Amino acid sequence: MERIRVDLHGPPQTMLATLYAKALDADFPNPILGDRYAKEVVERIDYDWTKTAIAARNSPSVTSRTAHFDAWARQFLAVHSSCVVLDVGCGLDGRYFRLQPSPQVEWYDVDYPEVTELRTRLYPAAEHCHVVAASVAEPAWLAEIPDDRPTLMIAEGLTMYLSEQDGVALLRRVVDRFRCGELQFDAFNRFAIKSQWINTAVRRTGSTLRWGIDGPGEILEAVPGIRLLSWVRWFESDTFERLPRAYHVTGKVMSLLPALANMSQYHRYAFGPA
Repeated sequence: MERIRVDLHGPPQTMLATLYAKALDADFPNPILGDRYAKEVVERIDYDWTKTAIAARNSPSVTSRTAHFDAWARQFLAVHSSCVVLDVGCGLDGRYFRLQPSPQVEWYDVDYPEVTELRTRLYPAAEHCHVVAASVAEPAWLAEIPDDRPTLMIAEGLTMYLSEQDGVALLRRVVDRFRCGELQFDAFNRFAIKSQWINTAVRRTGSTLRWGIDGPGEILEAVPGIRLLSWVRWFESDTFERLPRAYHVTGKVMSLLPALANMSQYHRYAFGPA
């Protein structure tokens, strides 16, 4: 089997850490995500995975987040059998293949050209899964997406790498273009941005975290026309219950201090007619 060498830097390189976490999870006796696609993709990449700072002990912090957004996406797809899904900043995640949406769903995986080029070499082509090579901060790519049906935007592991200006502009563009749908994304608070030096996976790529969000009120004020559906802190998610006991102890400690409690958050908003 031919193995593909990768040479990525900055935010695109961080996707290798999340991919490797999912590959490790696939071999656990009781996996959180159970993503066999991730395992197969990792086996095809020629890379020193120790550079990611991901190991079996810390991989659940990644896979529990992805499992949470899989669950929210499934809920949206169950209600909207014919819709558009925008997985922005998708990296090498195989959410489309895990969820297997119906043929009435048009799915768009959006990321930098160097990421999408690699993605198309590693994942099989699918008729209703479209790969869009673009910076999510640029407006042009969105004009090519059909706007005639409910639309879900998923942005997992993205907002913290954007500037606040670019992040808010992206959310506004989605809300303005499509008649109804949902925005689903995770965020770090300002304390997490200020203390990013402790995030080894980010530090090793030379990336910089930029946008901190302290709560849903900031998004509701910045993006007209949206309604809050859910705001969940990392340790409040249903998928958190599946983590090892050590994580539960960490979660209890974090819950005692607001700055720590809100370090990692999951946001879900609706827009358009109720």
